Amino acid sequence: MVRSAPSSALTDHTTKQLADLRVITHNIRYATETPFKGEELWPIRRPKLCSQLVFNSIAIPTTFICLQEVLHLQLVDILESLNASSPQKEWECIGVGRDDGKQAGEYSPIFYRRTIWKLLEWKTVWLSETPTKPSKGWDAASIRIVTIGIFMHIHSGEHVLVMSTHFDDQGAKSRQESAKLILATIKSETETHKFSTVVLAGDFNSPPGDGAYQTMTGSQSNMVDTSTLVPEDQHYGNVLTFTSFGYVDNDPSRIDFIFLRKGDGVLCRTFAVLANRFDDGVYLSDHRAVVIDLQLGG
Repeated sequence: MVRSAPSSALTDHTTKQLADLRVITHNIRYATETPFKGEELWPIRRPKLCSQLVFNSIAIPTTFICLQEVLHLQLVDILESLNASSPQKEWECIGVGRDDGKQAGEYSPIFYRRTIWKLLEWKTVWLSETPTKPSKGWDAASIRIVTIGIFMHIHSGEHVLVMSTHFDDQGAKSRQESAKLILATIKSETETHKFSTVVLAGDFNSPPGDGAYQTMTGSQSNMVDTSTLVPEDQHYGNVLTFTSFGYVDNDPSRIDFIFLRKGDGVLCRTFAVLANRFDDGVYLSDHRAVVIDLQLGG
């Protein structure tokens, strides 16, 4: 399912070259009506989570925000919050609900500023044997997707490929095959387009010892885990990205990642795993956000 970009007014910006880029990825936990012990309902989590996204994107115009487990009502809330902090109401997003390719089920959307990026093309790929239509793949317990966007930096003309995904939590074969499918998709896209960099972000439900992570970072892959590009003593925040809500499924792990294409000459300047709970004790999500800052041409 390939979609062309909608037309929109482009406003001027003082940045003339694409030099710095921030990427945020966060599984925000879908808006359940039957929360786990320790979990608050979305109306309580919403302002806290949205404020974190605004705070961590407001100063860097080139930010991409890649989210997972987003229901349509949450998509609307987040877009509204981002634009409330933007006088030009410049934030837009791409993505579809995984269940029907429209608004049903979870999205893995990508948010971006239309004044900075021109969306050239985007599509959703289902992580299954039938990737062009809503479908469950291999041994997966749920339908899984990757959202793919091709963006042009308006003032420099440079192109970037950005992807947001969410792998299955139960099917090990599904995770590994999903990794292979995404790598093949990247190969296909990079054979037909020239990108300054390629970014893949999401919840992979695959710790470093799992087959999917090993496929993503193995010798046959052209992608690299950004956490390995910054010395550990320069990492900010936490290490583990899944925390649970403190009671159910309480096995913290590192399963949320941002990958970059090898050999792009991109300097990964920072790597951070943000907190998801503060003095009030409310978990924003059962995952922590991962954030990187890149310098292109580094």
